Amino acid sequence: MEADRIPSHPDVGTIPLQQILEALVDPVRRSIVTKLCEASADIRCGAFDLPVSNSTATHHFRILREAGLIRQYYVGTSRMNALRRDEIDEVFPGLVDAIVTADRTSPQPA
Repeated sequence: MEADRIPSHPDVGTIPLQQILEALVDPVRRSIVTKLCEASADIRCGAFDLPVSNSTATHHFRILREAGLIRQYYVGTSRMNALRRDEIDEVFPGLVDAIVTADRTSPQPA
């Protein structure tokens, strides 16, 4: 059944701010959030150019999902990712903008 493939997504209103900030402390996860924020459409996991293995990327996506930052769903065999921007902005106004702005302007590790 298709619903069995969709991972659970927490209610953003029940997520402590600390969990969200801990999810965003990692530069790979911040880059995922930034790319989703800048994208005009949802992005499949394999379309991200991440400097980590596939299994590590899966871990990063899980941390973001469990922190309420992204929503994942399937289109065929592709796992798609969407930033939960409206929900986050409702509970934590300005947080996404602050994180994305900081990520864009921070020096990137070599």
